[in-house]
Formats: sequence, structure tokens, C-alpha cells
Amino acid sequence: MYNIIIMRPEQYSAADLTTLLRKQKVATLPQLKSALGSPTYITVCRKLKTLSYLSSYSHAGKYYTLPELVHFNERGLWSWKTIHFSKHRTLKHTIENWVAQSEAGYFEPELEKGLLVTVRGALLGLLKEGRIDREKVLGRYLYCSSDSSTRIRQIWSRQKEVGYEPPGPELLHHEMKAAIVLFFSQLDEKQRRLYAGLESLKLGRGGDRKMAEMLGIDPHTIAKGRKDILNRDIEIERIRKAGGGRHPLEKKRSA
Repeated sequence: MYNIIIMRPEQYSAADLTTLLRKQKVATLPQLKSALGSPTYITVCRKLKTLSYLSSYSHAGKYYTLPELVHFNERGLWSWKTIHFSKHRTLKHTIENWVAQSEAGYFEPELEKGLLVTVRGALLGLLKEGRIDREKVLGRYLYCSSDSSTRIRQIWSRQKEVGYEPPGPELLHHEMKAAIVLFFSQLDEKQRRLYAGLESLKLGRGGDRKMAEMLGIDPHTIAKGRKDILNRDIEIERIRKAGGGRHPLEKKRSA
């Protein structure tokens, strides 16, 4: 005797969702539920997943569409009437990517103008999660990358855009100061003198004094390092620590 297994016909088909979305471009969950014959919302969501759907970043994500119906612009956005979608899907992911890729960060109004939605809540959430950072520039918060080197570059680029002269080292961003001091502390005596002299050269007039205040060393030491660099009086082998570098190979003795 063989047991005959009778397969039940599929009661709800994702094809019904595709038909509705192709007809009206976007739809809400209740509309999709109705198109399927009013099953549970869990069933609707399960069917949606098989279609690799997109949800709007506007209107609290309550609108849905299909990737095949979307034509993103150069900024990765697509709108249907007043409903907005992003290739990064959510509002927070979109802001995070925009900020990370920006040359000069974003002020809040700039983000709202570009995304056509309020962004305050998303920005605060991203800050809390450490996914972006912010710094005051000209009295306003500039939203920047969470990567410190990228953030500093973005801040300087923004300051340059508005014709603002970056401050001297006594007013440098605290993270830049910390990075310089940390790096300086890892060097030996001669390396410290040369590094301090190099940074002084970058600053120009008054650089010795400014670097001396930042690093807590004698300005004359910095002046000597600066002169050594200008005179090309740098002996690489003497900078290395004793025992450093590659060990010489011993010749094999004949047996």
C-alpha cells in the first residue's frame, strides 16, 4: 500500500501582491492584505519577503514597492508623489551613508532639503548608536563621519567652503591634539625632535612655540629638529633602536 499525499493548493500567492504593486506603484500593508484576500499580516509580510520589496523611508516606512518599479536618481533616491524611497532602504541608513561619503559633512537643514523629510529623530538615534558624529562649526552642528580622520577632513573642508581660517594648534580639535600627543609619546628622543620640527614647519611662523606648548617640550629642541630636517641632517640608522631591523644571515660553515 502506498500513502498518497495530497498537496493543498497555495491559498495566498505573492503574484497577487505583484499585480497590485505594478498597477499602482506603491501600496500600504492594509492594501496588500486586501489584495491577498485578507490573511493575517504575518502572511502578508512572509509573501512580501519573497519579492525583495522596498519600504519607504518617509511616512514611517508604511509604503511598499518593488525594486523593478524603482528608478533611483544619482543620489540613490526615488519618489512616488510625496512618498520617498532610498537604495539604502531606511532613513537612518541613508543618512549614515550620505554623511560617510560627504566631502564636508551636512548641516541638518541640508539633509532635510535633500531627503524631503524631518531628520532630527534619525540624527539623534545615529549619534546615540555611534554611527555618526557631530561638531560645532560656525555655531551650528555639522554632522560628520564617525571615523576621526574623515571627520577632521570634513570639518576642514566645510570651514574652507565658508572662507573660515582653521585655528592654530592651541585651538585645534581635541581629537587631533590627542592623536598628535599620543603619536609623539611613542617615539624615541631623536624621533620626537624631528617630528616636532616637521609639525612646526607646517605651522610656519611661531610654530616652535605653538608645538612646544602642545607637546610640553623646549622650543629649542623643536628648533633643532626643524633645522635638521631643512639641512637634511637625518641618519636613519641612528634613529632605529638598538637591535632593530633585520638580523644578518649567518654563513653556513662547511662540514
